[in-house]
Amino acid sequence: MLQLSPKGVIDDILKLLDSAIANAEHNRAIPAEELYLAQAWCDEGPTRKSGQPRARGRYFRVRKRSSHMTIVLARFDADELAERRRREESTGRGASSSQRQRAERVRRSRQRQEAAHDHDHDHDHAEEAEVDETTAAPTEATATGDAPVAEVETDETPAADDATADDATTDADEEAGEE
Repeated sequence: MLQLSPKGVIDDILKLLDSAIANAEHNRAIPAEELYLAQAWCDEGPTRKSGQPRARGRYFRVRKRSSHMTIVLARFDADELAERRRREESTGRGASSSQRQRAERVRRSRQRQEAAHDHDHDHDHAEEAEVDETTAAPTEATATGDAPVAEVETDETPAADDATADDATTDADEEAGEE
């Protein structure tokens, strides 16, 4: 109900309620689903007084009032807690049923993955994941032309490959001629 209320103070009340639940879980080791709101009340807090000047030298007192909100959480009795859990189980709501539903979805998903991948083949998937460094890195020819050039697939056209190869040989020939 609080989350759907249009009032501005609801954010502060929700923050206080979340803090009370966290305190009960941390300090008393009580799960949140075993708690309910037993009491809630507001008391008058300190008033901040200030003033505002008015006409003819008068002074108008402004009171900024504040409040203290108190929330008391209590734990369900064992009988009532068992009844609530039974009711949540039958309606399909609650923590245990949602965990069971999630486990069932995961199990079905894993079965689909195994069925989709269940095929006969001659290779091992672990070998596919490893990268062979000798085939992954292309070898390059030296300037003298002693080492063979490995063919590497590129997106460039063959004419562009021929032009770069001609440039490399002319550079190598020019260096050989200078010596």
